[in-house]
Amino acid sequence: MANDIDITGLLRAWSGGDEQALDSLTPLIYDELHRLALRVFAGERPGHTLQPTALVNEAYMQLMKADVPWQDRAHFYALSGRLMRRLLVNHANSRNAGKRGGKVVNVTLNEALHAGPDAETDLLKLDDALTQLAAVDERKAQLVELQYFGGLSFREMENVTGLSSSTIDRHLRIARAWLKAELSED
Repeated sequence: MANDIDITGLLRAWSGGDEQALDSLTPLIYDELHRLALRVFAGERPGHTLQPTALVNEAYMQLMKADVPWQDRAHFYALSGRLMRRLLVNHANSRNAGKRGGKVVNVTLNEALHAGPDAETDLLKLDDALTQLAAVDERKAQLVELQYFGGLSFREMENVTGLSSSTIDRHLRIARAWLKAELSED
């Protein structure tokens, strides 16, 4: 995997209008986005209507159109994670629009968020729970999103948020407990 400096430098050059930087950046970020998508889909049933590659392609196309002054690699993947979450939720909503009581997209989430060790969390319920958490504590919801959907490490979350690793850990433990309680009510 390319180091952070290469990606950060290429992101900044691309933001500055260097199209050659985008050519160099594309294989680096595409591979990482695909790795993140595979992680999100790891517990999915076979034959799912949305595949990791399709999610990555859609996310990539939208990211390439975004007029964002990219700060660094962590910032890019934080926004990528948020975009992937939106795309998954939109896909689930569109699949269910014409089907009352139809099956929704299930995404296996960290076991800390589950009511039981084999439980699967429904993506739409998770999205609702994250939205509710954001209304109560936006920082904690952001950290869950950065870690789960963005795949950021603690160090990368430190760069994005300015928080210490111990503070991030504390916030994530509280957020997971809150989400577990919220999701187990259903």
